[in-house]
Amino acid sequence: MRLVENEFIKFMEKFDAHPFEIVLNGEKHRIGEGEPEFSVTFHKVPSLGELMESTSIALGDTYMNGDIEVSGSLYHVLNLFLGQMGNFSTDQKKLKNLIFSSSSKKNQKKEVSSHYDIGNDFYKLWLDETMSYSCGYFRSEEDSLCDAQRNKVNRTLEKLYLKEGMTLCDIGCGWGYLLIQAAKKYKVRGVGITLSEEQKKEGERRIREEHLEDYVEIKLLDYRDLPDLKLSFDRVVSIGMIKHVGRDHYETFMKCVKSVLKPGGVVPSLREILHIAGDQRFYTLDVESWRRHYNRTLLCWNENFQKHRGEAVKMFDERFARMWELYLCACAATFMNGIIDLHQILFTNDVNNELPMVRWY
Repeated sequence: MRLVENEFIKFMEKFDAHPFEIVLNGEKHRIGEGEPEFSVTFHKVPSLGELMESTSIALGDTYMNGDIEVSGSLYHVLNLFLGQMGNFSTDQKKLKNLIFSSSSKKNQKKEVSSHYDIGNDFYKLWLDETMSYSCGYFRSEEDSLCDAQRNKVNRTLEKLYLKEGMTLCDIGCGWGYLLIQAAKKYKVRGVGITLSEEQKKEGERRIREEHLEDYVEIKLLDYRDLPDLKLSFDRVVSIGMIKHVGRDHYETFMKCVKSVLKPGGVVPSLREILHIAGDQRFYTLDVESWRRHYNRTLLCWNENFQKHRGEAVKMFDERFARMWELYLCACAATFMNGIIDLHQILFTNDVNNELPMVRWY
């Protein structure tokens, strides 16, 4: 056992950019120079083989299993560790399986359902009243999470330059908040698509509550089936959904969007697809970085989650709660360190000379 612990400490010594303390069997081991910024207690250490294969997965599993206790903020610790990603060992095959979604409709439906169909009551614990599960937009330091989510929707709808009587398709519509606001504010008719039965059920309840059945509908549909609808829309929006598509399938996604978007129609909120957009004759109007907005959104979600953590444990179990807080804090840290990024991009389907010339129309 002593040999395993010594190997573990030696492996962790390369993460010395910020001094910290490891506690093993009551014995303290200092990593780095200076006063420790935090302390991590290991009740069980992952094997050197696991750490060498994939450092992040090995440490993540250890945390979820309750074998790690962190003093202070988990986000703070992750933020400092993830700033040293160059020292992580990574299993490229496992990483690829995590990043790149399965191309089959069946597997993608299963993937989405496993995340979004765990119950609307769970998401209501820590999302704001808009039930928006994507990046908010903080106009000021004083903005609450709810303010930021409303800002996001309003800003997106303004970019779409909607007019009464237009039609709007929301790909990955979530619980329908954007579509509902578009119908109420601009009197447009909207169709949302999702692979989550729970989101569809709750979204339809909210539509009925607002008496918007004649304006908005939600369909349980894969984006690849959009062309089969034989419909065309003046505007298409997709927020926080492209991650489920996977980089290998961006071109397919864009072709499906183009098939239902009228000439001159507008598309915002797509990321990492500029190189494909030109080939599909999408004209880029605007690109805006939302990286730091997502960091703050995730921290707000985690703050809410911690307030209701006990309820989440009752709904599921302790391991699930630890997994969820790790997920929220790790995502926040990766955005803060620029490991992952987020942009909102505004396209038109070919050239549109009818839109105002100024950016902030």
